[in-house]
Amino acid sequence: MLALAEAARPGGPGADLVALLAAVCDVESVSGDEKALADAVEALLTAQPHLEVLRDGDCVVARTHLGRERRVVFAGHLDTVPLADPPNLPTRLAETDSGGELWGRGTVDMKAGIAVMLALAVDLGRPGAEPTSDLTFVFYDQEEVEAVRNGLGRLARHRPDLLEGDFAVVGEPSDAGIEGGCNGTIRVEVSTRGVAAHSARAWTGVNAIHLAAPILDRLAAYEPREVEVDGLVYRESLGAVGIRGGVAGNVVPDACVVTVNYRFAPSLSTAGAENHLRDLFDGFDVRVTDAAGGARPGLDAPLAVAFADAVLAVTGGTPRPKYGWTDVARFADLGIPAVNFAPGDPVLAHKDDERVPVAQLALCRDALRAWLLA
Repeated sequence: MLALAEAARPGGPGADLVALLAAVCDVESVSGDEKALADAVEALLTAQPHLEVLRDGDCVVARTHLGRERRVVFAGHLDTVPLADPPNLPTRLAETDSGGELWGRGTVDMKAGIAVMLALAVDLGRPGAEPTSDLTFVFYDQEEVEAVRNGLGRLARHRPDLLEGDFAVVGEPSDAGIEGGCNGTIRVEVSTRGVAAHSARAWTGVNAIHLAAPILDRLAAYEPREVEVDGLVYRESLGAVGIRGGVAGNVVPDACVVTVNYRFAPSLSTAGAENHLRDLFDGFDVRVTDAAGGARPGLDAPLAVAFADAVLAVTGGTPRPKYGWTDVARFADLGIPAVNFAPGDPVLAHKDDERVPVAQLALCRDALRAWLLA
């Protein structure tokens, strides 16, 4: 992938990171189809003499070995949600009063973070730009799907040594600010059972889709909580994300399944979240299909305090909560303090009009570079 390698070259056309981000985004990498991008990332990093590069499936790990007393881990997922219709790739640069925006799938979630990570990996560790910490960069696959498929989770199970570190930065979009912790997530299927019949004689059956009306009523009436955890206020959300039922246009359906996603504050365990949903949907069959616990902010850890002081001196602002689930939770499970920090407004993640202000790319890179070289 010559475009990616050229864009990442120090002093090259991607020095402002726009060309690098465009090159990364324009390699389509919907979850499960990350190989081409992983190949390009691996080739780029392998060409850097200061990096040791390893690969596990479509997860690429690059590490420095400078003999430092501490190690910082940077982690970012290569995959995106599916493209819009019509497709929102290739990327396009739009001029704005604030310096322009790059539009396209992945520009926010989370290839802007990937571009910053790649720029740092190429730049830091070479002679003349040696950081005060050793660095590990993890580019992993399948984050946007079920937790069991997550490439960082696979690495944690098979090669936990590759994730060892004293502090971690997850490149999820945070609008160039620091977002602490993350909500947990759980998906359940809430089911009804009816009796099949010919639709011309519907009175001889029981329509399972109609029986699902109380499920939707409970969801529509539900008021999400706002929960303060260690000084940050996390907003929960709960809603139907799918519904299926029926086998033909002339058959009364005997089964209906409503898929529900609950994003819960990190003060609640996955078991607690499951119990909450079972109470809410009492009287219905509830089956858990996916779950991942959240992470408390952890901003009081000494390295997190030092990180916030250094980075916010460049970017401004104050730490905020992360409403979505991110792999800071996985690092928390490993006992590694972690924060979310990267360009891009998380409100635009997964939207068809996904776009990132190009000024945030250099802002985040420069803040991280200053912190790592201090």
